[in-house]
Amino acid sequence: MVKKTGSTGRTFAVNRRADYDYDIEETFEAGLVLTGSEVKSIREGRVNLREGFVRPVDAELYLWNVHISPWQPSGPFGHEPERPRKLLLHKDEIAYIIGKLAQKGYTCVPLRLYEKDNRIKLEIGLGKGKKAYDKRRDEAEREAKRRIQEALKRRV
Repeated sequence: MVKKTGSTGRTFAVNRRADYDYDIEETFEAGLVLTGSEVKSIREGRVNLREGFVRPVDAELYLWNVHISPWQPSGPFGHEPERPRKLLLHKDEIAYIIGKLAQKGYTCVPLRLYEKDNRIKLEIGLGKGKKAYDKRRDEAEREAKRRIQEALKRRV
């Protein structure tokens, strides 16, 4: 599921579940500390962001629970699929995100993994979790928009 985008290059993975489960307020672009076999596997599109989250450890941010499948030709010398991966951000961005995560209700989730200038970047979103009634309201709005579009198509 690798698709081409504009100037950012290829998009390797998108976390569609994040928009459904969280009200994303801000986004940040982060680099990742990866091994060679992880890069090869990501470029093949063998990555899953669905259950991932960002957590601070010793004034640094790490990406947890993101599954990058082992690259087959690496054999037994490959990487661990779900190891924590360090995120590369500016010091002030890290301090800001850690401050927000300390507040009640805020969380940081991966949104998109893509290529920019031959480097692999991760878009992370900072926001609050949605309640069940928020999810129902959003779904009702999408359904209403869908019905309006269908009605307009039939009229024309």
